Amino acid sequence: MGELECIRVFLTVAEQQSFAGAARQLGMTPASVTRTIAALESRLGVQLLVRTTRQVSLTSAGAIYAARAAPLADGLTEAANETREAQGIISGRLRISAPLSLGVKVLPAVLSEFGALHPQMNLDVSLSDGFVDIVAEGFDLAIRVSGPPNEKSTIWRKICKVPRLLVATPQYLRAHGTPERPEDLADHSCLGYHDDLLDEVWQLSNGKCRRSHKAQGRLSTNNGDLLTGLVLNGEGIALLPRFIIDDALAAGRMTEVLPDWKSADIWLTLYYPPYDQLPLRVAAFSDFFEAHVKKIGLPGGE
Repeated sequence: MGELECIRVFLTVAEQQSFAGAARQLGMTPASVTRTIAALESRLGVQLLVRTTRQVSLTSAGAIYAARAAPLADGLTEAANETREAQGIISGRLRISAPLSLGVKVLPAVLSEFGALHPQMNLDVSLSDGFVDIVAEGFDLAIRVSGPPNEKSTIWRKICKVPRLLVATPQYLRAHGTPERPEDLADHSCLGYHDDLLDEVWQLSNGKCRRSHKAQGRLSTNNGDLLTGLVLNGEGIALLPRFIIDDALAAGRMTEVLPDWKSADIWLTLYYPPYDQLPLRVAAFSDFFEAHVKKIGLPGGE
């Protein structure tokens, strides 16, 4: 194994704090990782790692070596990726952040098909319904279902509108009455989608009429699937993206509330760090994702 490969193994062990963890990530055996680190330490004439029964940690010499070697290894990897991209070959690692519900429903097919087209790509997907700072956390792009961006440092690309509906179960409405106007929502359990513990405010419109209602029921969450389950359990009314609840609506397990009143637009979007120009691997995935969504159609998307 060459010196650069040895360095990458060392950096992975340092990151994972485990020989076994590094072996899993690198597709090597733990014994191979151990031999590689021993060979690197022998070559340098210093001990880089301290092994204990619970974890692996850097020695002072190892910390110095890691701090100097990591940027060099990253730079060489990026240089190799840029060289391949210049020839139209897409390779390297792509870190993607996506919301949980959308990720589970849409991304498996996207990732499998894209991976088959570009076998030299490594796709690293993190699912979270909370706000993710893609610049600070090192993501190449983020898929979001949201309104316009608040972060001035990011670039965003609209894919399609994501309609949302106020919904409840027929059983809940029979027991508690059906709201006929937004003001009637004050008498109901309104389940909120919260982010950073802020109450959700439903902005509703009917022609030129505008109304707002703060969802302040006894239950709230930051996950659309959980909110859907609470509605199906008869806990109240919620404002949910149609792509999450389409099956329940079609089966009659949910019904739309205040159908003449529309919620404010949100969008399926792609967010990027402030690139001067999108890297080829990012642009290729973005184009593929948009084409896939438009081909299969997001339920209710425009």
